[in-house]
Amino acid sequence: MACFLVPAAEAVVATVIERRAARGVEPKTSDPTSLPWATKLRWLTNMLWGGALLLALEHLWHGEISPLPPFLTALKSADQTALMGRELATVGLGMAVVTTLAWVAMVVAVDRLPALRRAVAPQAAATPRG
Repeated sequence: MACFLVPAAEAVVATVIERRAARGVEPKTSDPTSLPWATKLRWLTNMLWGGALLLALEHLWHGEISPLPPFLTALKSADQTALMGRELATVGLGMAVVTTLAWVAMVVAVDRLPALRRAVAPQAAATPRG
């Protein structure tokens, strides 16, 4: 019914943080291959906005969103509104958490990749070929 509102709300917050990080000065790191924090936050905002948009389109397709107030059809009755609240708390929050955890895994993988390459490169060079 309205599960897309939770990832959309997180996307708004993440977009504000990402824009502020993009304007700020990035701390200098000793690793020239590391990506700026604003770039990593942009990944999160893209994932959240994309998911929220697709979910909103799906809800529109199924007639759960209307062009006239109340825009969410679940707000027309108290029973449906309570059901919508439970959906927001379970499905919407679950989707937002899973998306954020996937982003955290991406960031950790990208941050550790240069160190992994440095660790593997000397071993590969020492291994005789042929």
